[in-house]
Amino acid sequence: MQLWVGLGNPGAKYALNRHNIGFMALDTIAEVHGFGPVQKKFSGWLQEGRIGTEKILLLKPGTFMNESGRAVGEAMRFYKLDTDALTVFHDELDLAPFKVKVRMGGGLAGHNGLRSINQHLGPDFRRVRIGIGHPGSKDRVHGHVLGNYAKAEMDDLVVMLGAMAGEADWLAKGDDARFMNDVALRMQG
Repeated sequence: MQLWVGLGNPGAKYALNRHNIGFMALDTIAEVHGFGPVQKKFSGWLQEGRIGTEKILLLKPGTFMNESGRAVGEAMRFYKLDTDALTVFHDELDLAPFKVKVRMGGGLAGHNGLRSINQHLGPDFRRVRIGIGHPGSKDRVHGHVLGNYAKAEMDDLVVMLGAMAGEADWLAKGDDARFMNDVALRMQG
């Protein structure tokens, strides 16, 4: 069993924020792979399903970003999972918009959601880093991250989310390189 966590902030006003790309990714995966109904659990929203032969739990913490680790920690303890079963989907300033990279562990890059999970579980978990690009200057980061995707970005956003969901079976099997490659190929198409 694997736990895939999408990071975001709860509430309609945040729904299209770049910071909520983790929520968007999980919603698309759940829809494409026919996951079960949403359950209120672990201070968040949980859906169960299968991708290929793997049982996957999708969790969107219902706390604000800086408390994400609480929900993740609760779910990990409840299902008796180790951090090697955890994958976290999050926005990444240091990647170009719509680039998707997967890596184990690493720094927190100033991301409050990652920081919170790190405080509860340590740094050794898989991350699906979803590029949102950097606005150029530090004083514009907050507005960029909490800003909505622009109308002109919607087509690329939909293609990227569809590509991630369509190639999720590689992620479920642990073939991160194939997942990244096939998502990138779909983005070029």
